[in-house]
Amino acid sequence: MHASVKPLPSEDLAHILTHTCNHWFEAKGSSFFITGGTGFFGMWLLESLAFANDMLGLGMRATVLTRDPCSFTSKAPHLASRIDLKFIRGDVRSFDYPSSKFDYVIHAATQASAKLNESNPQEMLESIIGGTRRVLDFAAQAGVKKMLLTSSGAVYGRQPSEITHLSEEYLGAPNPLLPGSAYGEGKRVSEHMCVVHALQNAFEVKIARCFAFVGPHLPLDTHFAIGNFIRDAMRGGPITVAGDGTPMRSYLYAADLTIWLWVILFKGTTKCAYNVGSSDDLSIRQVAETVCTALGNKAPVIIAKPIDSNIPVLRYVPEISKALECLGLRPRISLTEAITKTAAWHGWNSPIGDGLTSLEKTKAANKLFG
Repeated sequence: MHASVKPLPSEDLAHILTHTCNHWFEAKGSSFFITGGTGFFGMWLLESLAFANDMLGLGMRATVLTRDPCSFTSKAPHLASRIDLKFIRGDVRSFDYPSSKFDYVIHAATQASAKLNESNPQEMLESIIGGTRRVLDFAAQAGVKKMLLTSSGAVYGRQPSEITHLSEEYLGAPNPLLPGSAYGEGKRVSEHMCVVHALQNAFEVKIARCFAFVGPHLPLDTHFAIGNFIRDAMRGGPITVAGDGTPMRSYLYAADLTIWLWVILFKGTTKCAYNVGSSDDLSIRQVAETVCTALGNKAPVIIAKPIDSNIPVLRYVPEISKALECLGLRPRISLTEAITKTAAWHGWNSPIGDGLTSLEKTKAANKLFG
């Protein structure tokens, strides 16, 4: 059984609504079907949808596919008890289709597990492709108007060291001869399946190619480097960087991520992919140092391996001008603030609030709408 998690910070939910409120009204009275609703992305999507319902009175409803509804009830009772959210049991590859019609589908279910991708690439590939096929067939039957696929920057394959930021026009791809390419190849196939189904079934499909993120609900004990750094800093350090510290990364705060996902769903161009992330690149060493500074940790950053100048710098950084120019999307919360918000939600002693009381909802609504 999961330990109960805290609601998201009220100021984050207000931030999301401030920058999406003009888009929600098209969904008044609408129904959503969401896969992956109990994961990192999904928790943000569900809480922000519920907050928009409460603040705007739109009467939206969401049905959420999960492997274990009882476990989710223990994990997030503040969501499981809501009448506008319904949780159904099933595997994304074989779930029974709900009989009702839906207006929107968000397919966010993927095991973003480096361990699974390494130990069982066949399972990873079959899970991604089989799940996407099942969701697309359901979307066609359910008569949806718009669908969002959360894809990944992994579809581009390894980023060339001479390209600092990857745009949507870059035509690179994962190496199909490497078993570890299962995740990226699965996402590439899923994107193509979405476009083909959209043509055949006349519903809009939007694709979000997601890069790296930080925020509440991000695990602090898996393969996410920034999560591990935050964990180590909260414990007093030191922070250990497993490699040489040179790979380049960028991080978007989860509240900004959520804004981007909703806007892409509602307003993105059909059969079109948008990079989702920050273009403010830092080396992994600089990320670790930023975590230390943000959390006031004076312990050292330990770099495990020396730099080999013969090895090209590894990069994983998006070019995001398409999202800015076409949809007006941009990062709004700095990395330093994102780090402190994440640590505060996980229990670090910070002045940032992390509750979601009725009074705070009222204050947020007053701030938004006067």
